[in-house]
Amino acid sequence: MKAVVWHSVGDIRLEDVHQPKIQDAYDAIVRITTSAICGTDLHFVRGTMTGMREGRILGHEAVGIVEEVAGGVRDFRPGDRVVIPSTVACGVCSYCRAGYHAQCDRANPHGPLAGSTFFGGPESAGGLDGLQAEYARVPYAHTGLVPLPDTVDDAQAILLSDIYPTAWFGAKLAEIGTGDTVVVLGAGPVGQAAIACARLCGAGRVIVVDGVVDRLELAQRQHAETVDFNAEEPVSAVRELTGGIGADRVIDAVGIDAACPDHGPAADTLAGQREEFAHEVRETAPEQNPDDQGTWRPGDAPSLATRWGIRMAAKAGTLGIVGVYPPQAQHFPIGEAFQKNLTIKMGNCHHRRYLPRLVSMVASGELDPSPLITHWSGTQDVIEAYRAFDRREQGWTKVALGIGGPGSVAPGRGHAAGTGAATTAGAHAH
Repeated sequence: MKAVVWHSVGDIRLEDVHQPKIQDAYDAIVRITTSAICGTDLHFVRGTMTGMREGRILGHEAVGIVEEVAGGVRDFRPGDRVVIPSTVACGVCSYCRAGYHAQCDRANPHGPLAGSTFFGGPESAGGLDGLQAEYARVPYAHTGLVPLPDTVDDAQAILLSDIYPTAWFGAKLAEIGTGDTVVVLGAGPVGQAAIACARLCGAGRVIVVDGVVDRLELAQRQHAETVDFNAEEPVSAVRELTGGIGADRVIDAVGIDAACPDHGPAADTLAGQREEFAHEVRETAPEQNPDDQGTWRPGDAPSLATRWGIRMAAKAGTLGIVGVYPPQAQHFPIGEAFQKNLTIKMGNCHHRRYLPRLVSMVASGELDPSPLITHWSGTQDVIEAYRAFDRREQGWTKVALGIGGPGSVAPGRGHAAGTGAATTAGAHAH
C-alpha cells in the first residue's frame, strides 16, 4: 500500500509499504478514505519533537471503512464507516472510564507513566504507525473507533478526528463561559476551530492573534476580531480591545513552533530576546535539517505563545494550552503567571471523550466544520502538500488528503455540509 513514511528530520517520502495485519484481540483494520496533515506532523519533520523511528508511517487523522476486526471487537463489523480518534485508549482503565483517554494506563507499551499514545508519533508515544496510508491497524478498536452516519461526509468527519476535539478541549481547559472575552493564539486549524468552540461555550467576544494574513482573513469570515502581530504589538492590542483589562480566557493553539514577528512594533519589542529564543530552539530542536527553500525550519520563538498568553490574560484569568510542547521545552514564565493569579491547564486532548458528541452536533447541523478545509490534495501530491503547509503558503491552512474509494461520503454530501453553521456564523453578500 502507499503511505507517507518518516525517514529522518527533513526527509519524508511517499512509499510502498506492507499492509497492516491484526495483531491483538481488540484490533481492527480500517481502509482509509480520507486523511489529513496536522501541525503535529510538522514537528517530527522539523525536529521539534524527537524520538521518531526511521520507517514510521505518519499521520493521526483519518476517516475510513472497517475491513476486518479481531474476535474481541464486538461493536464494529466490516463495512462500518468510522472516524479514528488521534489518541489511543483502552476504554477499560480508570483514566479512560473517567474520560481522561489521553492518559490511558494500558495503551502505551512503556507503561502507565509513559504518557499519551497516538498514531504516527515517536517511540515514547507508543511507536504506532500512522494514518496517512491506504490501510491502518487500530488497537483497542472497540474504543478507538467512532461510528459515522452518512449525513456526516468525509470533509466534515476528518476535522473531527483531531482538530475539533482539540479545540473543544482547549475551550474546556480555558473554562470559557457565558459572556467571556476569549483570545485564541494561532489561526491555524485548531485556532480556527477554537473560534466556533468558544462561541458554542458561550463566549461573548473572540479575538484571534496570528501573523499570516490569509489565516486571519479566515478567522474574520467567522466574525472573530483579529490582531496581526506583524502589524501591531499584540499584547497592547488585546489590552486596548479589552479596556486595559485583558482577556478572561486564553487558548494557546500554537505550541513549540511559534514564530517571531517578521516586522512591525512587536518585532522591535522582541529584538532583545532573540538570543534567548535561539537558545530555546537549540534545546527543543537539537537536530535540524531545513532545505534551501526554508522548508522544515523550526519556529524561532518556542515559548512566545505562552509568554504572550500570560500577558494577554486578565488577572485571575485562565490559560488553556493545547498547542504541542515536547518534554524538552523547559522555558515558561511562571513568575508572571503567579503574580496574576492565573489558572493554567494544558495537555493532550482526550479525543474519544468528545468525538461522539461532536459527530452528533455535525449530523444535526449544529456544527459544520467543513469550511475550515482550505486545500484538498491527492495521494501522489502529498509531499508537496506537506511542503506548502510547512511554509504556511496562502490557502494551505488545513490540508485534507483525499484517498476515497467505496464507502466514502464525498465532500458536500453531508446533511449540513457547506452551511457554515456555528462556524462562519453568518453570510457575506458579494
